[in-house]
Amino acid sequence: MSVAAWLPDDPADRRSWETALSELIREHRFTIAVVFPAVGALSLIASAEWAPLPDVLAFNPLFVLTGVLVMRSPLIVGVLPVVDRRAALGAAALAAYSYAIEIIGVTTGWPYGAFEYGVSLGPMLGGVPIALPVFFLPLVANAYLLCLLLLGPLADRALPRLLSVIALVLAMDVVLDPGAVALGFWAYGGGAFYGVPLSNYAGWMLSATVAVVVLDATFDRAALRARLDACEFALDDMVSFVLLWGGVNAVYGNWIPVLVAAVIGAGLLRTDRFDAGMVPGVRGR
Repeated sequence: MSVAAWLPDDPADRRSWETALSELIREHRFTIAVVFPAVGALSLIASAEWAPLPDVLAFNPLFVLTGVLVMRSPLIVGVLPVVDRRAALGAAALAAYSYAIEIIGVTTGWPYGAFEYGVSLGPMLGGVPIALPVFFLPLVANAYLLCLLLLGPLADRALPRLLSVIALVLAMDVVLDPGAVALGFWAYGGGAFYGVPLSNYAGWMLSATVAVVVLDATFDRAALRARLDACEFALDDMVSFVLLWGGVNAVYGNWIPVLVAAVIGAGLLRTDRFDAGMVPGVRGR
């Protein structure tokens, strides 16, 4: 069943539902984008480093997945109004691709390099987490949205747009993988870049290219751009990413990933949508 099949059939009902969700995100924007990743980083580090932490709390998959879904909610609600059947099919195809390439990776070591999961991320399917698309697809979607904003008129040209998004997805993995390895989420058995082999990034080049091309072909770019202009919180999930994984890498002294996270954060600030209005009780511009 596609995402579109879950939505109300009546356009007025769908708009009402989407408006209610948007207001909910706006009301709790600071909590979702700042408090959740801060608490998440602290809890993950405590799970990895603090031996007395009870087993029920240490890397509890329910807590991890709940936190991830909450942080993803601005992105999901942000793009929901532009998800038609074509876009839903594209998202479903990317979810299937994420499972397939990850199962191949766990089984054969290609294309990312040999690795294994060290922490339960919930129920597994073929040796990979069922929730895998929740972790993978938003990386691509966030990168795509941010590049649409930063490129301006240049985003209308396919080659600069696609190359920029692919490069940003790779940059996000430069932040994500060293932090995840440091926490013990997964392990490669060693690697030149903070325990991550360079082959991992060659694999991500492949996956990023496939995902970006599919997303670009199935989502209405003009509608996405218009939604970005109307929805100030659509990139808040990227803020959560920078805070959580930038913080984790800082604690473990992974300074290159910290620097890359800071550069991504600077790009977010350039979009001019993260001001004092995010803080409860403070009126933005």
